[in-house]
Amino acid sequence: MAERPSPSLVAEATPADLAGLDARLQGAVTPFVIRRLAAHWPLVNAGLAGREEAFAYLRGHARDREFIYSVGAAGSGASLFYDEAMVVNFRTERARAGAMLDEIAAAAQAGDGQVVYAGSIDIPDYFPTLGQTNAIDLGLREPLASIWIGTATTVAAHSDFPDNLAICAVGRRRFTLFPPDQFANLYLGPLDNTPAGRAVSMVDHQNPDFVRHPGYREALAAAQIADLEPGDALFVPSGWYHRVEAQAPLNVLVNYWWRTSPRWMGEPQEAMLHALLSIRDLPEHQRDVWRKMFEHYVFSGGAKAAEHLPEPARGVLARLRTETAGRLRSFLLRSLSR
Repeated sequence: MAERPSPSLVAEATPADLAGLDARLQGAVTPFVIRRLAAHWPLVNAGLAGREEAFAYLRGHARDREFIYSVGAAGSGASLFYDEAMVVNFRTERARAGAMLDEIAAAAQAGDGQVVYAGSIDIPDYFPTLGQTNAIDLGLREPLASIWIGTATTVAAHSDFPDNLAICAVGRRRFTLFPPDQFANLYLGPLDNTPAGRAVSMVDHQNPDFVRHPGYREALAAAQIADLEPGDALFVPSGWYHRVEAQAPLNVLVNYWWRTSPRWMGEPQEAMLHALLSIRDLPEHQRDVWRKMFEHYVFSGGAKAAEHLPEPARGVLARLRTETAGRLRSFLLRSLSR
């Protein structure tokens, strides 16, 4: 039997200043690591001083409000995934900041594999002062800043639509990244029953079954690995699949998401779900017509579809603007509510 392919290492970049970082991010379509980009952060230094110092720092900057977080089922290991019945193997809890952090601290101290994990917490809403003193200037971008706090945890390979700058603040993280064109070789799970909103790979990455999932060998051959220490940053481009292992007893990650497309544009996955509803189960000859229609109006860029019309009459066939996108969105909402 052929050996398991070994992923390559993610390339490393060393921009000299923030202008260099901005230039490196412009149009980037492959991942790269920047070592010690956030080594100066107070949060990073608190974590290096010790777990208690890290928790004290987080408590000092958390708003006293209700947090939503996840607690893994007993015996389910570090993975936030599914059980044998395809039900997610964790429950959702709510607690004030102090109680939530106490529960994470107790699980980190016990070290018995119990997952307690607060993911994708909006920093301005929940840790506003932390966001002011632990930040990266991303120029004219308007990113969403989030923080992820938890015990040793593994999240299966999934993709996100925005570009992502992920910064390991406390603990250690390993990212295994797969190019977007490898999606079929990841054997993704259901679209409407997901651990966190995105379809995840169903392959056991640690012990892949290449008989059941033969394409995963090709995915591994195309994969890249990045190991992050406190202060290190990783750029994950839009659409790249990433498996994330938080490896220390306590792990904190800060990330910035941004889109290069206008905010009024829709999320492509929503269009795919609508196509599942309206096109996938049509007879084959009808699907073939719609495949050609999509190519003509969408995937070609749409220029030929509108060139025979006077510009004032092109409507949504012209390059979309805020106003025409709003009209199209309103039309779709009316259509879906019927």
